[in-house]
Amino acid sequence: MSTSPSLASGPEGPHALRPLLDTVVGALSEGARARGGPLPAGGPDAVAARMREAAGDVLPADGDPDALHTLVRALAATAADPADPLCAAHLHCPPLAVATAADLAVCVLNPSLDSWDQAPGASELEGLVTEAFALEVYGTRTAAPASPAGATPAALITTGGTESNQLALLLAREAHGAGVRLVHGANAHHSLPRAAWLLGLPEPVVVPAPAGALDPAALDEALTELPGPHLVAATAGTTDAGIIDPLPEIAALCEAHRARLHIDAAYGGGLLLSGRYRERLTGLDAADTVTLDLHKLGWQPVAAGLLAVRDPSDLAVLHHHAEYLNADDDTEAGLPDLLGRSLRTSRRPDVLKIAVTLKTLGRTGLGLLVEQVCDTAREFAALVHDHPGFELYDRPTLSTVLFRPAHAADDTVAAVRRRLLTDGRAVLGRARIDGRLWLKVTLLNPRTRPDDLAALLKLVEGNTPG
Repeated sequence: MSTSPSLASGPEGPHALRPLLDTVVGALSEGARARGGPLPAGGPDAVAARMREAAGDVLPADGDPDALHTLVRALAATAADPADPLCAAHLHCPPLAVATAADLAVCVLNPSLDSWDQAPGASELEGLVTEAFALEVYGTRTAAPASPAGATPAALITTGGTESNQLALLLAREAHGAGVRLVHGANAHHSLPRAAWLLGLPEPVVVPAPAGALDPAALDEALTELPGPHLVAATAGTTDAGIIDPLPEIAALCEAHRARLHIDAAYGGGLLLSGRYRERLTGLDAADTVTLDLHKLGWQPVAAGLLAVRDPSDLAVLHHHAEYLNADDDTEAGLPDLLGRSLRTSRRPDVLKIAVTLKTLGRTGLGLLVEQVCDTAREFAALVHDHPGFELYDRPTLSTVLFRPAHAADDTVAAVRRRLLTDGRAVLGRARIDGRLWLKVTLLNPRTRPDDLAALLKLVEGNTPG
């Protein structure tokens, strides 16, 4: 290896990158062939041994010119491949090639969105994309009455649903005081109560969610009995079953009780782009803040989250001054101040891959992908429903299907899932609802076909005792 490694950017960048990209693509293909399925076989111990063997001494005295090939191949061989139709456990999408290619450009240029002089064009692009998503969520809806006249909704780029939810709780705390109490359904994402703990908020109140959706009557009772101020968190696409809470009813209750509303639409927010399914998000625009996550129903490489904010003045609390990044005289001279866009300092422009995807596919192309996976979930649910050996939890709302072998004990259901994982033959999730354990299939791969669904069902059937 050269004693002076090449840089990815600058005059030598293209010449240095091309052969390395060939190496990466070749190693990915070799690793996928070695894996032979959606997951490496053998379980945790066997996978760890393979990776240890490939990695060897990770900090050797002398470099290894084959390290790129060796480690990329090993990573691919020991990866869970979300592009495999039988890898369907989590909200873990196969990224689009065009988004991945755009992300490479970010890696090469390595901008950081903590000051304008580190990312001039990227900062402008981020503003354009976040504005578009804020308007997508809120339309022409005006900001809160206390906002400046003509204020329009805003949005921030985040690392995903967890950061977006944490920011939403932070904005609520700063707007209503440290005594604001989070009220959420039993179906809410774990990041919400965790954020309340992190921010020193009172113990959250958990409202029942029978059949997987927050109960409006129970919410009304909680808001009536508990002293405020309240922050209600609803969910548009639960992690376990993809269920959407009754958003219009919840919004009406929040208005009646003068409660702040946050909607976690990390999963379901992708329906905004679908002509057929968008109406399932009716009521979303009533929220003060909305979490979106495009590394779910957006087919982006991680990370690609957003937080939309109805009242842009809420974001003023994020302003921070650091002389070396946003000096007053620089700001007065017209250099944009970026520190108020995030709690992070060094921050890569994840917006590029999002912008490239939006512009390449357009609303129609992305909407079709959303509809495709939702329709595929309905097909799989129909297969399960019609099969005498299986029990279906319910028709899917989004692209998640819960099912289980009929008459099987929970221990059997769990063992079937682990057997398929250990053999590397299928990656299924698990969800406990109504006191029972279900197998979970989350369909985010638009290339999944009916034959794949039938094969998945046959695998589960063949690995279920009795």
